[in-house]
Amino acid sequence: MSPRWSPVAFIDAEIEIIFDEPPMLSKKPDPPDGFMWNGVVFRTAELISSWFDHSRRGRMAANMQPAHLREAARRGSWGVGRYYFRLRMQGERVFDVYYDRAPEGAGDRAGHWYIFREMKDSERES
Repeated sequence: MSPRWSPVAFIDAEIEIIFDEPPMLSKKPDPPDGFMWNGVVFRTAELISSWFDHSRRGRMAANMQPAHLREAARRGSWGVGRYYFRLRMQGERVFDVYYDRAPEGAGDRAGHWYIFREMKDSERES
């Protein structure tokens, strides 16, 4: 049996997110109501799934004791982690987007949104 979802294209580009109402917690956002990518607005029709990854990468993984590292991977810690959303857009395209909590510097503490990849659903093609 083949997996239901498979990637169509790897994109990994920063996007401008659209929220009809801003999330209550900016570092733990809800799925977006849409996004703008390459000058085109995509509106969310359905949230298919969501998941998070609070893993520390690179030098950030080496700056904690193992017990604290396990807890941080479970709960998250400031500026570390990603929130992923698989979204069916109006028009039926499906994208994985994510919010990366990592700040890019002292003046940019908000984190950034990215379109990760476009996906296809093998069940809809049958």
